[in-house]
Amino acid sequence: MDIQVAIFEDNKLLRDALRTILNGTAGYKCTGSYENGYNWENDIVFSKPDVILMDIEMPGMNGIQITKLVTQKFPNVSVLIQTVFNDTDKIFNALASGASGYILKSDPPVKFLEAITEVFHGGAPMSPTVAKKVLGFFSHENFIRVEPGSTDFPLTDREKEVLGLMVSGNDLKKISEKAFISYETVRTHVKHIYRKLHVASKSEAVMKAKQQGLF
Repeated sequence: MDIQVAIFEDNKLLRDALRTILNGTAGYKCTGSYENGYNWENDIVFSKPDVILMDIEMPGMNGIQITKLVTQKFPNVSVLIQTVFNDTDKIFNALASGASGYILKSDPPVKFLEAITEVFHGGAPMSPTVAKKVLGFFSHENFIRVEPGSTDFPLTDREKEVLGLMVSGNDLKKISEKAFISYETVRTHVKHIYRKLHVASKSEAVMKAKQQGLF
């Protein structure tokens, strides 16, 4: 099964190049490419992507704003931020909005393909440059925390099992194997976990589970 990918990128040359790479590589298919964020919701409904390659700066709604809305309206779609920016604020604004990964436009094509695959299987890829900034950020006092709230989360036993496997660092594919359930069933459980914990990403879910003493 091909990984369905939609591209939001205002640079035509890069947008066309990414589309050509995806359609020319076995296992991937570009189902839509868009130059702005004006009609983002209709574009996603039309293209039905598994993964979105999302630019940050583009006409209309920017990529960070769209990413936050995608996690709410299309929870089964993963967003991979791709941008020329590598400053800490933009990285964390993107991740806090629910992005699953963050790569730089300067990364080689093979890294894009690897990141798309990793995101599709529940991973959270970052380029080495971005990862270094993330580690640096976590070592300072401005560490972003999920605010503690009620510890009475109505998780089912299966959802608790899936969340526990997420906390242990497993991606969705591994969770499927270890819990003996289908990949799509895992995605459904994760969607319910996000809703019940009031979070929008795997990192937030894991952080909240640890802060609330769920595991």
